[in-house]
Amino acid sequence: FRFLHLLIFQTYSFCSFSNFSTCIQGFLQNVDFPGSDVVDLYSPSVEHCQELCTQHPSCLFFSFNRPDKSSGRFRCYLKSSSSGHPQSQVLLLGVSSGYSLKACGLEPTPCFPQVFEDADFHGGDYRTLFTVNFEECQRVCTLDPVCQFFTFVMGNFSSPDVRYKCHLKFSWYVPRPVAVVLKAGVISGFSQKSQLTQHFATVCRSHLFSNTDLRGNDFLESQAVSPEHCQFLCSVHPQCTYFSFSSNDFRCFLKNNPNSMVARTKSNFTSGISSHLCQIDESWAKLTYKDIEFRGSDFRSEVVTCVDICQEKCTEDPNCQFYTYHNGSFFHPDHRHRCYMKRVITMPTPSQVKKVDNVKSGFTLRNCRSA
Repeated sequence: FRFLHLLIFQTYSFCSFSNFSTCIQGFLQNVDFPGSDVVDLYSPSVEHCQELCTQHPSCLFFSFNRPDKSSGRFRCYLKSSSSGHPQSQVLLLGVSSGYSLKACGLEPTPCFPQVFEDADFHGGDYRTLFTVNFEECQRVCTLDPVCQFFTFVMGNFSSPDVRYKCHLKFSWYVPRPVAVVLKAGVISGFSQKSQLTQHFATVCRSHLFSNTDLRGNDFLESQAVSPEHCQFLCSVHPQCTYFSFSSNDFRCFLKNNPNSMVARTKSNFTSGISSHLCQIDESWAKLTYKDIEFRGSDFRSEVVTCVDICQEKCTEDPNCQFYTYHNGSFFHPDHRHRCYMKRVITMPTPSQVKKVDNVKSGFTLRNCRSA
């Protein structure tokens, strides 16, 4: 009874000070915020879940099903409401809850030094090798510029032939608009901060094939604003060997085939080859794109007089990755001259986290100052 009384008091105190513009870094243990879900993702820890909420454009609070919960483990439920508060709070064993850190002014690239036992970061594999222990596997991941996380198979794993195997894994670490569409009276662009690519002394010499489609071998489709943007996405993905871009609907087709490349003539398609071990051209990010909207992913907006100021506002805001500015006179007055700042999650995020005995998983240490 005393534990329950203290927990209820802690919950009440936490709620009474909560606000979407207030920095609250703690967690409520064995407390669930039911409802108000925006999206649910896989996550290995409550700290990681909180960072997912912080990077998501609309998440204000969250609930995380801890691994010790009997069902639904490793699930991170991102939530939002017009008030900025949960609609209710209930006691629920195995669940931790908390708030976004958007108001805390923290580093945009968090460090996750923890290694997770008996947890498999499933999917995203692009390279495997054998290492003597998980520390060596994590070191290789940290030194590999595209590795975001890893899973290491321990020496006592049930299948002897895969023991000591280190799986290096990739997730997108560059911002990508969710939807790119034609729309009159708008201008879109990107923050002028670097797009987080590795820096090399040699600059890439890119070449694009106009009115050309490289047939087949698609493994991923993404949205891109231009052929150059599509080539950038291909070059940062470790599995992409070449690409094709459709200017009709802004679709970027990433392809993997190191053995052959079959080209055919196709109007409104542009194709190219991935760049390797050179400084990737980011000039596409310096441009503004008239009558193109980056739809969704808004986290805030304000009225400004021109698109140049909108771009400056986005660049100054550490949370902003890209923007859309409405300048058309025929728009609703609430939209006219409004700058919509946008962001997506770019931190390492496994597509799935599963309970598997005798494996260890973790993240790159590149974002850790002591690494």
